[in-house]
Amino acid sequence: MGETATIIIDGTSYELPVVTGTEGERAIDISSLRSTTGLITLDDGYGNTGSCQSAITFIDGEKGILRYRGIPIEDLAERSSFIETAELLIFGELPDEEERTEFRHLLSENAALHRDMRKHFDGFPADAHPMAILSAMINALQTHELHDIETTDAAHFKYAAAGLIAKTRTIAAASYKSHIGQPIAYPRYDLNYAENFLHMMFSVPYRDYEPTPEVAHALNMFLVLHADHEQNCSTSTVRMVASSGANMYSSVSAGVNALWGRLHGGANMAVIEMLEHIRTTGITPEAYLARVKDRSSGVKLMGFGHRVYRNFDPRARILKDAADKLLDAMHVTDPLLDIAREVEQAALADDYFASRRLYPNVDFYSGIILRAIGIPLDMFTVMFAIGRTPGWIAHWKEVTDNPRQRIYRPRQVYVGNPLSQWVPRSER
Repeated sequence: MGETATIIIDGTSYELPVVTGTEGERAIDISSLRSTTGLITLDDGYGNTGSCQSAITFIDGEKGILRYRGIPIEDLAERSSFIETAELLIFGELPDEEERTEFRHLLSENAALHRDMRKHFDGFPADAHPMAILSAMINALQTHELHDIETTDAAHFKYAAAGLIAKTRTIAAASYKSHIGQPIAYPRYDLNYAENFLHMMFSVPYRDYEPTPEVAHALNMFLVLHADHEQNCSTSTVRMVASSGANMYSSVSAGVNALWGRLHGGANMAVIEMLEHIRTTGITPEAYLARVKDRSSGVKLMGFGHRVYRNFDPRARILKDAADKLLDAMHVTDPLLDIAREVEQAALADDYFASRRLYPNVDFYSGIILRAIGIPLDMFTVMFAIGRTPGWIAHWKEVTDNPRQRIYRPRQVYVGNPLSQWVPRSER
């Protein structure tokens, strides 16, 4: 018998198995707790609850470690492409040359939207948020494709996964074009993933946009770093929906909606808004941080701290260096980057933030990179969604492939009214 933990309830001892992951993570398996004791656990916000066993992503928040399928994020950011990383997450291994060629072919062949899909863009208001369009259009994809695709079949799944990754990019760019009143640009067969997105975002009928290698590399790195991040809010949503037997499109669409929340995917927008506030008001970073420390002020330091990381977010280190290199290569002077550096230095030198282990997270520098590339602010969360799509697909597949998978069904502790009598309306 393996290691166990003992819980004593009303004088009776119960043995619960201890599960150990491949990186030494330990968890108490409470799956039989209610059936044996009649009790459940209460963990508001799931901060101490492991909802599943997963082989996709490993995070050590204390040490600042992030790995996809065992490979350090630093190696992938420097050496891998977004599509190679997507294949790693979804299929479990880095692709060989033949597999990579096949998947790239599937992406190219499935990048364009069905002609009828383009009519949907005209139905949205001109000021519709791109995330609302992205979620709705991903859901609409299944009306054109599911009768032809059985996503539980391996070959069809690969086709559908490539199609969803490719079309998410196309939908995102098309939503932007619709929003600014420009014609939707078609994807090009000869461009890689990041370059193709930039082409569809910024090309016009009379002039093709040609991104520099530095811009394409920075966007590729951004997408790689956002491809997965374990059981966050949106990924857990995808798994929750997938557990009901919902298809990949519906599950990913639900993930988009969860990501839209200002406490999740909207955080990089909040960083830019904070930096803009510092710039336009002329307040010094030190004075702004003083307001942050005054809890009665309601002022917050955006882009610092993380629910999981209690050390530097490894993605932030990579993006900080990438932002410096990108702006240098573009010969761009961005006052917000200078302010960001000053805020970071002041916060790290302040015991108030250091003692609370509040370090820059991925959102702190990702917004600077997107801003330098020319991505408008209301598209920032959409960019996050494009990057996260392979991770969502990987988690959908992991749930769907599990023969023992049951529908997710959390419990609760009821704190409402006790048994009450119905009162006729005339007596209320």
